[in-house]
Amino acid sequence: MKVVDREETLSKIRRRYQALEATLTERARRLFVAGEALAFGYGGIVAASRATGMAPSAIGRGIAEVRAIEGGMAPSLDVGRSRRAGGGRKKATEKDPTLLADLKALVESTTRGDPESPLLWTARSQRNIVAALTVQGHQASMRTVSNLLKELGYSLQANRKRVEGEQHPDRNAQFEHIQETLRRQLAANEPAISVDTKKKELVGQYKNAGRELRAQGDSEDVNVHDFVDPEQGRAAPYGVYDLKQNEAWVSVGLSHDTGEFAVQTIRTWWHEMGLAKYPDATSLLITADGGGSNGYRLRLWKFELQKLVDELGFPVTVCHLPPGTSKWNKIEHRLFSFITQNWRGKPLLTHQVIVSLIAATKTTTGLIVRSRLDDRTYPKGRRISDQQLALVNLHPNAFHGEWNYTVRPTAAET
Repeated sequence: MKVVDREETLSKIRRRYQALEATLTERARRLFVAGEALAFGYGGIVAASRATGMAPSAIGRGIAEVRAIEGGMAPSLDVGRSRRAGGGRKKATEKDPTLLADLKALVESTTRGDPESPLLWTARSQRNIVAALTVQGHQASMRTVSNLLKELGYSLQANRKRVEGEQHPDRNAQFEHIQETLRRQLAANEPAISVDTKKKELVGQYKNAGRELRAQGDSEDVNVHDFVDPEQGRAAPYGVYDLKQNEAWVSVGLSHDTGEFAVQTIRTWWHEMGLAKYPDATSLLITADGGGSNGYRLRLWKFELQKLVDELGFPVTVCHLPPGTSKWNKIEHRLFSFITQNWRGKPLLTHQVIVSLIAATKTTTGLIVRSRLDDRTYPKGRRISDQQLALVNLHPNAFHGEWNYTVRPTAAET
């Protein structure tokens, strides 16, 4: 048969098989392809296998069945069956009756912390499970173990952050207090902001989590090790999110994340963005975490806040989120999460790159972000004495005054 005729014949077999494949049972497909192989003649099994993708051994069995049918000696099969009862490869659990039980005991003992388990101090991966079964005398591939684990109801699971630890009894009451205070502030058209420090970032040719679209094989090379570059150091972005305007300011600090840095960022936001939006403001509400550079126990935070209040000439009320609830701070999911998405997969090469990527952050809800580098030095370990703290004109709220308080201008008390 000429090469051209051969290829044309194979193409016809392929088209016929594809047209009928979905409607045929396993046995019917086998007999159909066997018939095509017989009609092809010499080399029919190889040709039919090439055209349909069916294994030559399966086609050979089909030819045997076709000849048996022609000779009146077709195998007796129940209606709807494609193989004789017991035909096909035996299950691993049939060849090894104790395999499933040993696998189940192996995985369950790891789950329960059984000190006798060989997997107690190793990663519970399929590879390690196969190795442990081999030690016990079983022969099982990773595919077999995978299928058996699915039968037992196991699948790959990651850690989930659900355990919040001991909750403060007034946790919900504090959230309700913050919500009501915020409602009154916004209803009066007064400014209300959410503040926090974003995770410090390495500056330089370092790997940044996430991926971005690039040409195939054109991934950006970064350092193998994440050792801090002594010249570039780390960047400390501190954010101020305007809860009413859906706008934000982020100062990228080069020094330490202190209470002085936090208040300076709020001061910068006010002069750069807040004052233009609220020229007639008579108060400011700040919602913040309970710890960090704006923690409710931090004396430096309150001392520097007094300076800001005296400059503004109106009181500032602070409401701290209850302990262990920083993820509920609105700035986290209205600003920081989008900044992280915007620079995913991009090495933060310089401080200016960080500032540019932050300022380029946009959302479908119209978020506007402005950012600038803050190259001031904020020393760590700065202590505020009792005498200095006494100068803070602080008025605790009747409900949890340690979390909710107002700092008033000192001039108002003279």
